[in-house]
Amino acid sequence: MTEISAADLDRLTAWDTPTICNALEVTNPERRATGFTTGQMVCAFPDLKPICGFARTATIRAMAPAVRTAAENLAARQAYYEYVASKPGPTVVVIQDLDPEPGFGAFWGEVNTAIHKGLGAQGVVTNGSIRDLDACAPGFQLVAGKIGPSHAHVHVVDHGGQVNLYGMVVNSGDIVHADRHGAVVIPRDSVKKLPDAVELLTRREAVILEAARAPGFDIGKLKAAMGKSAEIH
Repeated sequence: MTEISAADLDRLTAWDTPTICNALEVTNPERRATGFTTGQMVCAFPDLKPICGFARTATIRAMAPAVRTAAENLAARQAYYEYVASKPGPTVVVIQDLDPEPGFGAFWGEVNTAIHKGLGAQGVVTNGSIRDLDACAPGFQLVAGKIGPSHAHVHVVDHGGQVNLYGMVVNSGDIVHADRHGAVVIPRDSVKKLPDAVELLTRREAVILEAARAPGFDIGKLKAAMGKSAEIH
């Protein structure tokens, strides 16, 4: 198994998630139409740089109380936090809201962003809701399905299993890259290849962008630029 360091993941935060998706089309062309979110999402802090880390997965519900005793609820929540704190890091929390109306109650707000940031998480990707946007932990990113005011009966159902967020299937330990555009799963063996793929695509696009932005641009110059771009390897 390819060893991935925190520095490897941090390097990928230099590029937005669309750029990572483009680069994956070079390194993993078979994944061109899979592995990323396809639903409209909201981003709490669009000016933050992208996040990239090992997934910590969980499922939640909020429309009805948990069918557990208070002691069992406490034990379940503590077990979840222990899982979030586990190595390796950094981490990105990926939570699927199982309710028929996802986001009925918010798991994420002032308290949970502070806890998760303290436990080494960079942010969360969820189809659920978020709140307390003016009081969330500084630098902690939230990419979610919606914004809402109440936590209702929100509780963790399970953690560490497979989740599906808007078509993006994530398993515990997968590498997830996210920003205001959404999120994508990065195959482990592609992490170290992506910087070179980004550099290649940047050089190819530069030829077309330079032509398009220059005075006198026309279809002939576009065709010529596209030809030069295709020759870059």
